[in-house]
Amino acid sequence: MSRTNSRNLRATVTVVSALVFVATQVLGVAIAAGWAIAGLFELGNTIGYVLMGLFSGLGLYMLHGFWKQATSVEPLNKPD
Repeated sequence: MSRTNSRNLRATVTVVSALVFVATQVLGVAIAAGWAIAGLFELGNTIGYVLMGLFSGLGLYMLHGFWKQATSVEPLNKPD
């Protein structure tokens, strides 16, 4: 019996690798921006952590959009 929903390994590795690369950049910038804004305006540690969390949440939302776009361009399943 053949599997009808087999994965395209090369496309999967490409998309996952791109997502990992973009995720590290986006989350790094989000955390650094929260830290920098809290430090610049002397808002304290608690507000700094809140800003880091908010910016990280925004970054995760953007990564979700990136995933949807990447999988629409590079399909992860082999064509029939």
